[in-house]
Amino acid sequence: MLEYTKSGDGARLSLLLLHDDAKREYAYGPAQGLPATKVGNFTQELYDKAKKDGWIVISMKDDWKQILPLRNDR
Repeated sequence: MLEYTKSGDGARLSLLLLHDDAKREYAYGPAQGLPATKVGNFTQELYDKAKKDGWIVISMKDDWKQILPLRNDR
């Protein structure tokens, strides 16, 4: 899908979300040494292709200040 999106003319947005914050949300890979799980799959090959092809990889741990809404009752 991202290859198709990138192939068009004009401005395009191609991004992937790397779930790498087990403390605040969830972490799965196996890209970047994250645990492989049955819940999700983000392979190292996909990560490498994204970097090679100029896709944006967003890290939940490094790029998001807040993942879940703040609640007073926590």
